[in-house]
Amino acid sequence: MALLPMIFVLVQSLIQYPQPAGDGLDEATHRRMKERQELLDHEMARLLQELEEQDKGWGAVLSGALQQWPFWVVAGVLVLLALWFTCRRRSGEASNNDVREGEDSVDGREECMEVKVQESSDASEQRSREKEDHDGGKGESGSDGMEDREKTRYAGNEEGILLVDRIEWPVEDLERGCSVIAELMESLTRVFVDSVSNSFYPVPQEAIGVGSAFEGWSPRDWDGVYRVLVPLNPPPGHTFHLEPNSAGQVADRTFKVCVELVCTCEKEQVEEKPLCFLHHSREELRQKQKRSLLETLCTSSYLDVEKTSRWFCHLVRSSWLQVPQWHSWYVVFQPCSRSCRLELSKGRESLTVEMLFGVRRGDSDIFVVSQPTKATITASTAWAETYAVAEAKFFRHIARQLPCESLHLKCLQLFTCILRGTGFSSSTWKTVVMHVLTTVPLSRWHRRAFARRLWDIMAYLDRCLQLTHLRHFVLGNERLPAEISLPPAMRGVVPPNLFEHLARDPAAHREARQAYGRLRFRLGVLLSSH
Repeated sequence: MALLPMIFVLVQSLIQYPQPAGDGLDEATHRRMKERQELLDHEMARLLQELEEQDKGWGAVLSGALQQWPFWVVAGVLVLLALWFTCRRRSGEASNNDVREGEDSVDGREECMEVKVQESSDASEQRSREKEDHDGGKGESGSDGMEDREKTRYAGNEEGILLVDRIEWPVEDLERGCSVIAELMESLTRVFVDSVSNSFYPVPQEAIGVGSAFEGWSPRDWDGVYRVLVPLNPPPGHTFHLEPNSAGQVADRTFKVCVELVCTCEKEQVEEKPLCFLHHSREELRQKQKRSLLETLCTSSYLDVEKTSRWFCHLVRSSWLQVPQWHSWYVVFQPCSRSCRLELSKGRESLTVEMLFGVRRGDSDIFVVSQPTKATITASTAWAETYAVAEAKFFRHIARQLPCESLHLKCLQLFTCILRGTGFSSSTWKTVVMHVLTTVPLSRWHRRAFARRLWDIMAYLDRCLQLTHLRHFVLGNERLPAEISLPPAMRGVVPPNLFEHLARDPAAHREARQAYGRLRFRLGVLLSSH
């Protein structure tokens, strides 16, 4: 008699507590299991009630129950097997769905990113076409159109803010190096003036820091050299006259520095003034004063770069022991035929400075310098035209005007370092960023707009690649700040096209467009990951 309740308890335990088959059971399966459990509970309750009500016939009831117990065991086993197969099937379907959803999610993120990038670039280009200058059809991207609806268009601001805070470069090291070099050159200049005061050599003026280090940023390919330009003025009785060479493009022009003698007879009445080179005999000049510049540093009547370099290096060597820095810095002079380069070291700290020397064009910020910027110059009388001083003044002007004074530098840092290897040189990025700085209002260069400014720069580059035309920033640019002085003839010239090589070479243009596409994708990934 005790066997029957044991069988019922066994069946009930099998039904109420099935072995776990996975986490993939859905709500319908649980509902069916619950209904079956309730049905079996109801049936067992009915049987127990019948057993209790029937005081007699226990033998017949026991015999019937014993005859039915295989049915209940088989039914329980079948239920468990059905549940196990159902769970296995649903678990496999759920896994496949997760894989498909994961793939769709990745594809969706990539498509979404491409759409966002394309929308941002297209929006910038559309605004560019609406506001493009009437005279900028060949090279300007017309970023004036960025001036409207900007307040409500800050897509990706949070990503941009996180990214702008993560961009780091050795700003303190650059500032430290520039400060040391500036103090050294100030000390050397005072010694230079005293050293050449009784001679007819060029007169060095206050040095001007040029290049990315003095502009406040450092591209990936920076060689670690701090460059300064030392302007040279003609000595008494001499004058400099620049003669352009016939060869070379407008943006890569070279000049000859013609040295001419001028009359100083009126000044001879003043005590200790030199004799006039034009109106005194050679014998008298040879006996009473030193040789003219034409006899020392010139080839024919033109100032020779290599001769001037040797003289200048000797001047620096002889002046080193007269500056305060010689007590704390160890100096090593490095050979160079067109400049003066020296390495300073103090303990673990070391700096390399290259002193270029040049002649100013009139009263402007344009110089001809000893060191060529691009093409190799073989003639010793050829001086390369440079716009480095004007560009350095532009960056100082921008830093005073921007709400976030280093935001444009971080844009440059990102494109030249983090997104390096895309086929665009540091000089190209610098030119593009300077153009965008003159078209987008400076009040909008703040941290919240960092991502927006990056896409503005990309849109400008895209437009220039479409037109195969990137304007020179200084030559012919009417948007330069008034404090940057240019020769009158230079403001009215047609700006040279820095993408002329792309216009002539379809294969190079196609590669540049592909490089831009890769760059746009990498920038989108970078912004979406921060």
